Amino acid sequence: MKHLHHEGRHAVSLELNGVPRRGLAESRTLLSDFLRHELGATGTHVGCEHGVCGACTVRIDGVAARACLTLAVQADGRRIDTVEGLAGADGTLNDLQQAFRRHHALQCGFCTAGILMSCMDFLGRVSEPSEQEVRDMLSGHLCRCTGYAPIVAAVLEVAAQRQTPPKEKIDA
Repeated sequence: MKHLHHEGRHAVSLELNGVPRRGLAESRTLLSDFLRHELGATGTHVGCEHGVCGACTVRIDGVAARACLTLAVQADGRRIDTVEGLAGADGTLNDLQQAFRRHHALQCGFCTAGILMSCMDFLGRVSEPSEQEVRDMLSGHLCRCTGYAPIVAAVLEVAAQRQTPPKEKIDA
C-alpha cells in the first residue's frame, strides 16, 4: 500500500532519465503534470490531454507511452525517460536529434519532444524500417508545421546509419 502524505498526496519515487527522483502527487495527478510541475521536466509537452496528439510521449521502462493517459502513481518505481535525457551530459545531441536538425524536422517544436521519444522507442524495436512503417508510427502524432516528410527522412537516415558499422580508425 502506498504511503500517504498530508492532504492525501502519495509519495512517488521513480528514475527520471537515469536519476532517482521523488515527489508528491494526488491520486488523480497525471504523469505529464507530475513531470512538469513537481519534477521540473518541462520538455514533456501537453497538447490535447486525451492521448491523441502525442506531444506528451515519454518512455516508461523503455516503452513509448502517453504521459497524459498515465497517472503519476502508476510511475512509482519505474524508469521514465523524457526528451531531456536524450542529449549527452555535455549537451551533445544524440544521433536522432542531430538528424532532426539536419533535415529541419521541427519548426515550432511543440510536438518534437513526443515525436523524438516515439522514434527512439521505434528505432529500438525496428532496425530496418520502411518509409511506410515510419509513417505508420508517426500517425500517432500531430504536427502542424513540418508536413512529416523531414521527420520521416531523419528517422530513415538514423536507421541506416545505425546499420552501418563504424569505420575503423587508422592509426598514423
